[in-house]
Amino acid sequence: MKHLLGIEELSAGDITRLVDSAVELKAERGNHSVQPLAGETWAMIFTKSSTRTRVSFEVGLNELGATSMFLNANDIQLGRGEPIKDTARVLGRMVHGAIIRTFDQQDVVDFANYGKIPTINALTDEEHPCQILADLLTIREKLGGWDGKKIVFFGDGDCNMGRSWAWASKRLGFELVIAAPSEFQPQAEFMERLGESPVLVTDDAIAAAENADVLYTDTWISMGKEAEAEDRLKVLAPFQIDDRIVGLANSGAIVQHCLPAYRGKEITEKVLEERQDEIFQQAENRLHAQKAILVELAAGR
Repeated sequence: MKHLLGIEELSAGDITRLVDSAVELKAERGNHSVQPLAGETWAMIFTKSSTRTRVSFEVGLNELGATSMFLNANDIQLGRGEPIKDTARVLGRMVHGAIIRTFDQQDVVDFANYGKIPTINALTDEEHPCQILADLLTIREKLGGWDGKKIVFFGDGDCNMGRSWAWASKRLGFELVIAAPSEFQPQAEFMERLGESPVLVTDDAIAAAENADVLYTDTWISMGKEAEAEDRLKVLAPFQIDDRIVGLANSGAIVQHCLPAYRGKEITEKVLEERQDEIFQQAENRLHAQKAILVELAAGR
């Protein structure tokens, strides 16, 4: 594996191998026998703000022996209109890998093509593969795995998390239900590209929650959507994870939120606090999943 551009690009074997590696890296944290990135410098190019992504990658790179270089797009020539391919050609001659958090998926693809160094999608409007791998690690830890499980994604199903979950369901074969109002369901073009899969899309949040093993949500007001906040909150309100939704799920079901959480909107304060251990274990697992990605890309050079 030379890059991590999206879950769409991965096979079931790739995903399982990365989660297996994350389990091992988590268990041996603080006692790594080798540092596979020793002596390397990795660039982190972010045009979207971040807490978990930035911290987990900087810590992970450090623990694997590398130095991280944080580059806000507004602080480099990319922010003044330099084409991504030229930035990639320069950085590709100087650093050992790149981690990119931005809006356009094509920017990450182009950087990988022109930079010719390992490139990681740390979030785009199209996909959020690092988060999905951390989520799958959490599901393995909490539920023993994803085989035979029903995962329900509530809210804006036409977002990067909804699409990434859909690709994970197709690759791994678990049941995924996307519960969203019609205007926030995955677009027909995406569903056609996805093809045959165990993904069900519904506007019935109650039916979706029944017998679920994982109740999952994300913020309803993603970066760049702030102007639509009032309309979004009104339409999405019936898809909030609350006590009623939790009560319909299977006994032992877990609640997941990729954070940041806006209490009283996509999830209630009560549910978030009652399930905070599950949710913040999920957040911690970003570190371990991303270390697995870094180790995999180092080996694939």
